[in-house]
Order: sequence, then C-alpha cells, then structure tokens
Amino acid sequence: MQSSFSCRRVFMCPAFAILAGACARGPAVQTAPQAESPLVAVEASSRDTAAVLAAKSLIIPVEGVDPSRIRDSYTAARGGRTHDAVDILAPRGTPVLAADSGTLLKLRRNDAGGLTIYQLDHTRKFVYYYAHMDRYSEGLAEGMRLRQGQVIGFVGTTGNAPEDSPHLHFQVMFYRGRGQYWGGEPVNPHPLLSRTGRRR
Repeated sequence: MQSSFSCRRVFMCPAFAILAGACARGPAVQTAPQAESPLVAVEASSRDTAAVLAAKSLIIPVEGVDPSRIRDSYTAARGGRTHDAVDILAPRGTPVLAADSGTLLKLRRNDAGGLTIYQLDHTRKFVYYYAHMDRYSEGLAEGMRLRQGQVIGFVGTTGNAPEDSPHLHFQVMFYRGRGQYWGGEPVNPHPLLSRTGRRR
C-alpha cells in the first residue's frame, strides 16, 4: 500500500505563507529483570530517531523557502486521516531539491500525489517522499545517486492538490527494506527543516 494522504482544502494561512543512573554499594541481590515501560521505549526510540535525522542537516526541499514560512501540518486532519507530512507552498515551477543525499528509489504518478519521487537516504534508514510536482528534472532515472541540493523537479499541483495552491508535499518515513519504498512509519520532518534550500 502506498503512503496515503489528502491535501485537498488544507491551507489555513495566506498563499505562500507556509507554509543516565547511580549505583549504590551493598550486598548483591538477585532480582528478576523488569520489563521496560512501552512508553519509555517509544520515547527513547523517538529521541534516537530525532538525533539521527537532526545530524543529517536536511535542507528545505524547495529552493529559497525560509524556515519561518513552513507551517507544521504533520498532525493536521486530511479526510479522516492525519497528514503525516508538511506542505511547502511556493510559486508553480519553483525548483524542488533533494533534501539529503541518497538514491532515487521510484518515480511514480498516482491520483493522490500526482508526480512523485521516493528517495532512499545514504544510510538506507529513511525514505523521503516528494509529491504534487509539476514536472521532473531532466535526466532523472530510478537507481541514480542524488546529491543534497540537486534539482529533482518543480513545484506544482498534480494529484489532488488544489489548483490555486501550488506546493510540495514532503514526507519522511522509515525504510522497510527490500526496495519497499511505500508504507514506512512516518516521522515529522518539520523540526528538521531549519536550513533554506539552495541548489548545488
């Protein structure tokens, strides 16, 4: 199953306004190991993921967009589902840039996302999903290496994006392996997008 979302009627802001422990001495006592609280495990996993992604220094994948213009729409409702992504508003035709270095996994067109790209990061842990593009950059091919800042497409409204609100739908997911580019658990990219994208 593909990553599912809907971006129809989503914009609530003006156009182009984006978007540790201590040890005690004493007699040794044998105790049964305690199971880790599921909540603690989830929080630790979230911190680890955030640290890994933060160290990657992702760039905003739309050229010239200031971080202050990106609204955090990750948990916003989209037709009975959560968005699980951010929308980056920009004029139609603005270059879309690779947020990180890695490999182009899939070029695909679908009813929801329109013209899309799935990119695997160089650590093979995360998939970046770019959607609603007007067109691809020339010369793209599945399996090719992408460098951070490389132009991979152009902002548009393909798929179910409102015609009068061109934007890039950008999602980060865990990679499920074996070439399975879709359906990975999503991660909120909004806190990670603090660097304005410049083409390289």
